[in-house]
Amino acid sequence: MNDTPTKRRYCRLGQSAFTLIELVIIIVTLGILAAIAVPKFADIAESSKIAATRSEMNSLIKAIVGNPNVVAGGEYVDRGFEGDAGFLPSGLVDLVVKPDSVPVYDRLTRLGWNGPYIDSTESSYLRDAWGVLYTYEPFNRRIISSGGSDTIIVTF
Repeated sequence: MNDTPTKRRYCRLGQSAFTLIELVIIIVTLGILAAIAVPKFADIAESSKIAATRSEMNSLIKAIVGNPNVVAGGEYVDRGFEGDAGFLPSGLVDLVVKPDSVPVYDRLTRLGWNGPYIDSTESSYLRDAWGVLYTYEPFNRRIISSGGSDTIIVTF
């Protein structure tokens, strides 16, 4: 009569469980997999932020200087801020808010502020994918993003 009531109960229910060693092996295996996978996902996230920033910077350039590929009736339709105003904007905010120094667009002369030139949702056009403000240098004709691991410079 070595059968105790407790032993009999476990055998009757047919229960089995993981041992502590098996649980430790599973946790160590998951830790190794996580250590390998996390840097891979970080690289993917970084490269997607770089691509998003480059795309946004190209949109800013098109808003500033226009898109020469958009032609209607033999004339450029998308002239950008520079084509409409005759000079570069002093800041990126000028692409959304009309500066006092620029007259309202005149359809006859085709001069003046004809904006907004870019979508201004939540002022996201002012920041790169890392949330850092763009550096806009009108005299050097370039936009700089320094939010990521590498500095991205786009000239126009």
